[in-house]
Amino acid sequence: MSLLVKGRAQGREIVEVTPQSAGWQFVGFAAHRLATGERLVFDTATREICIVILSGTISVQAGDERWEAIGERSSVFENLPAYSVYAPHHCMIKISANTDAEIAICSAPGFGDLPPRLIAPSDVTQSVRGQGSNTRYVSDILPQTAPADHLLVVEVRTPGGHASSYPPHKHDTDNLPQESFLEETYYHRLNPPQGFAFQRVYVDDRSLDESMAVENHDVVMVPRGYHPVVVPHGYESYYLNVMAGPKRQWHFKNDPAHEWLIQR
Repeated sequence: MSLLVKGRAQGREIVEVTPQSAGWQFVGFAAHRLATGERLVFDTATREICIVILSGTISVQAGDERWEAIGERSSVFENLPAYSVYAPHHCMIKISANTDAEIAICSAPGFGDLPPRLIAPSDVTQSVRGQGSNTRYVSDILPQTAPADHLLVVEVRTPGGHASSYPPHKHDTDNLPQESFLEETYYHRLNPPQGFAFQRVYVDDRSLDESMAVENHDVVMVPRGYHPVVVPHGYESYYLNVMAGPKRQWHFKNDPAHEWLIQR
């Protein structure tokens, strides 16, 4: 099975990954385009979710909580953190678009009684990782320090000609505190949109070794292994990461063959 899930350039449903389609246990992901006035209604059932407003403005009702006209980005490439909404399992969700909008719905198994909440840009920690052509810009929407059952959600912008998720690292072994087991999806956006980036997913013995050219709106599934991303000159990369596993901790192991890069 290919780890690349192609996004649709038109239509309401952009892309979807479920535990069933991925052949794993935890992570679910979907992205939607909503035209002004369009609505999306669903029940979270047995899963917790994080709705990330990628662009545009929407109103969200989660259970008895409601937030009107949230979202201020016109593009994921603006230097602004997203507005997001967390909702627990067995919660009715009603979304209506105040403007044309693109949203992501990140999900994982839910079991707790956390209340729905707004994650405002002021709640998001922004940081710069790497140096030189390894520099990228990170926004932690739902880090392990914030309340949730399984979900971890983060946005990353990578300039053209740079690498990210690099040096290659993995988190596929339940060996805390050295490493945690986390499934992961990458939702890719490119600017300008006709661009592409490259992502490789591989393990030490190369029993899994898949290299992909990813285009705008594509998803790469990472069930295990190292998973670096490289962006060609002239194009800026954005990706939204969703991670989840049996323990809600992010501890990774660098590929020993390339760990020398961080010693420089």
